[in-house]
Amino acid sequence: MRERQGISLWLASAQLKQGVLKPVNKSSKSSTKKKPGSRSVSKKPAVAKRARAAVASAAIVGSASKSGSRRPVIGEGAHRYEVIHDWGELPSHIKFGNTHGVCEDSQGNIYVHHTVHDTSESHDTMVVFDSRGKFVRSWGKQFKGGAHGLHLRKEGRQEFLYLCDTVRAVVTKTTLKGEVVWALEYPKDSEPYGAALRRGEPLKYSPTNLAIAPNWDIYVADGYGSSYINQYSSKAEFIRTFGGLGSEAGQLSCPHGIWVDTRGKTPVLVVADRANHRIQNFTLAGEHLGFVPGTNLPCHFHERNGTVVIPDLGARVTLLDAENKVILHLGEDPTGNWRELRRQPREQFLPGKFICPHGACFDHEGNIFVAEWVEIGRVTKLRALER
Repeated sequence: MRERQGISLWLASAQLKQGVLKPVNKSSKSSTKKKPGSRSVSKKPAVAKRARAAVASAAIVGSASKSGSRRPVIGEGAHRYEVIHDWGELPSHIKFGNTHGVCEDSQGNIYVHHTVHDTSESHDTMVVFDSRGKFVRSWGKQFKGGAHGLHLRKEGRQEFLYLCDTVRAVVTKTTLKGEVVWALEYPKDSEPYGAALRRGEPLKYSPTNLAIAPNWDIYVADGYGSSYINQYSSKAEFIRTFGGLGSEAGQLSCPHGIWVDTRGKTPVLVVADRANHRIQNFTLAGEHLGFVPGTNLPCHFHERNGTVVIPDLGARVTLLDAENKVILHLGEDPTGNWRELRRQPREQFLPGKFICPHGACFDHEGNIFVAEWVEIGRVTKLRALER
C-alpha cells in the first residue's frame, strides 16, 4: 500500500496520454488523480494498443522461438542482457511477498528482502541464494510486512547489512546471518521530529532506504513518513535533518532511495525524489546541488564501473552513464497497466517486460538483479551478454 504514495498523479497523466485510462473520481487512497485542467481522453482502439506493444517488443530479441524455450534478450550495444525471470530456487516453505531489496556479498551470494506472502509457511524476510540461485539460508521474521530498504557494506574484514523496516519504523544493522548490531528508531533528536513529539503530535516516520558516506556517516531517507533525510554518525549519533515535504529545490516528496556517489572528486548525496518524479543531488551537508533528469518514479541506485542502475517503479529499469546521461531503459512496458498487473497471477506477466522494479543491483560479473513490487514477488536476473 505504501508504494502508492506519489504514484497516482504520474500514472494518471501517463495513461491519459496513452489513452489507456479514463479519469475517475478520487474516492480512495488508491484512486488515480486527474490533473487540474486536463480533459478526458477516450480509449483508443485496441489495434493501436497492440501496435504500440508490437513496437516495444521489437527490442526483445529471441523472445519467440518455435520451441518457446528461448529467453528474451533486451538492451542494445554494450548493454545487452538475457532475461531470467523468477530467478532463485525458493524452498517450498517460503513464498515471496513484495520483493523490495536485493544485494550481493563478496562471496557472490544474493540477498533478497521481501515482505512475506500471506500463504508462506515461513515468516523469514531475508532469503539468501548462492550465485547459481541455490537456496542458502533465510532469517528475519521480525521484519515481516515491513521489509524494505537493503544496503550491504564491508567494514574492515566483515560485511554488514543495513535494513529499513517501514512498518516498525526502524533501521537495523545486522551481520550477514541476521545478528543485530544496533537499531535506529524514531529520530527524536531531530528538531522537526522532536518538536512535534513534544507537542504531542509526532511526525510520521517510515524509513525506506539509507546510504553511507566515505566517512561512515549514515543518511536515512524517511520516504514513507515526512520526506526528510536524517544524518547520523557511524556510531548512530544524530547529526542533522534536511529536506522535508515540498517540490521546490531542496525539498522532497517520498525520498524513496538514496546513494552516495563517489565517482567524482567530491562525494554527492543522490536522492530518488520519487513523488516529485526526479533525482535530486545534495552535498553531504544537505545543501541542494541540482537535478538529474531521465526517470519517472526512481526507487533506488547501485553503481558499477561508473554505470548506475535505477529501478523505476513505472515498469522499467534505467541505466545512467558516468555523466548521469541515460544510456537506455530496459524492459519497459509501454501499456501502462503495471499497477493492475502487479496483483495478477504470474502467468499474466509478459516475458522480457518489467512490472514494478523496486530494487536493483549489479553483481561482480556485471549482471543485474531486479526485485519487483509485485504481490507474489519476483526477482529477475539480467545476465550480461558478451561485449
